[in-house]
Amino acid sequence: MALHSLLLPRTRPVPAAYQHNFHHLYLDIAWYGVLSGSAISFMVIFATRLGASGLQIGLLNAMPAIVSVLLTLPAGRMLPRWPISRAVFWTSAFHRVFYIFWIFLPLFLPPAAQVWALVLLVLLMTIPGTFLAVGFNAMFAAAVPDTWRGHVVGTRNALLAAAFITTSLLCGLILDRLPFPLGYQVVFGLGAFGGIMSSYHLWFVRPAEEFGQNGGGQAKAIGDLARPGVVRAGGLGTRTMVGLRYLVRRSLSLRIPAGAIRREPFARVVIILFIFHTTQYLAIPLFPIYWVNRLHLTDANISLGQALFYAAVLFGSTQLARLTNRLGNQKLLAAGILLMSTYPLLTALTRGLPLYLITSIVGGLAWSQVGGAISNYILERVPDENRPPYLAWYNLALNAAILIGSLAGPLLAEQIGIITTLLLATAGRLVAALLVWHRG
Repeated sequence: MALHSLLLPRTRPVPAAYQHNFHHLYLDIAWYGVLSGSAISFMVIFATRLGASGLQIGLLNAMPAIVSVLLTLPAGRMLPRWPISRAVFWTSAFHRVFYIFWIFLPLFLPPAAQVWALVLLVLLMTIPGTFLAVGFNAMFAAAVPDTWRGHVVGTRNALLAAAFITTSLLCGLILDRLPFPLGYQVVFGLGAFGGIMSSYHLWFVRPAEEFGQNGGGQAKAIGDLARPGVVRAGGLGTRTMVGLRYLVRRSLSLRIPAGAIRREPFARVVIILFIFHTTQYLAIPLFPIYWVNRLHLTDANISLGQALFYAAVLFGSTQLARLTNRLGNQKLLAAGILLMSTYPLLTALTRGLPLYLITSIVGGLAWSQVGGAISNYILERVPDENRPPYLAWYNLALNAAILIGSLAGPLLAEQIGIITTLLLATAGRLVAALLVWHRG
């Protein structure tokens, strides 16, 4: 969702009946930005500085993908049994309490054990996190009327960006000035506090009516930049989860018509996007290893790159409506994937801070196109009357691609070298872009 609804002057006041929900949704996302810019962003850097292998970094992405495959559909069936606002609050609380444990890892475990403990904690917290990811989409669609969704999402995205960028830069300064691992304990503490405050404000969000009686909104992606509940080294890659709110409906059959899907063009779409996501996550576990072990970037350097990446995402999202009107979702997605293919290529060519920062900007602009177009591209290709089974197939393919790519990337890097693997990921993304353009 573009930010034009925020940047243009408001033509009408927010009705009093909606102000309560909007206020707490804004504070929720601002505190989530603190969590995302601190603990989530620096988790993988912490693991890398502890000496984590590429396979261990890959597991930080792969294990949550396994949990998501197993639990997304059961979560969709179970959540309607409770009021959606209460379910979202409690799953967020159970999910975010795990961030507190991150703070104390250096006090009780040696470095090698800390890495495995972090992998285990991420795996465990993904269980309530999957319910949170599904439930939050449903709650948001029920709590924010269609006519106000653009305004609320635009405001939330701006607040998330401001909090993320500010927190990321602050954490870089903290990590450069405090000894290791004390600096990371402070950063994880800041993230845990942000998560607690985000959950606190979710308690006060109330759907206008029970979800299941609400139609679930227009046939369009919500467009929120945040995907709460999923912790992955890939960060913004979690935005590619599409249509989770459609899975939470009381009188809904989630039987997947596999034969029908195979006979339809949607099967080709799923295969093409599976190729893209596999090559996307093939490189993601390698980036922090390259930054820390090859480029020897400081935490302040990395935080600046992350801030520029997210600033580029924010700027790119303001241009999304114009680009979509000009190109359409299919061509915009293909162009975004094409631009994304330059990210691993530029990373492989990077030898110092300046090109790393340029690469961060290019990557953010690319991801603003891909993240903004992919949801609506998929929704355009599924029947309006039977969306959930099709979207379940896509999310299954997405998590399978995350699992395969996250594990295959580090294994390939051990065999053929990290630079060659990054170039292979570049080639794979190029192929995916061409397939989306010509066959998608």
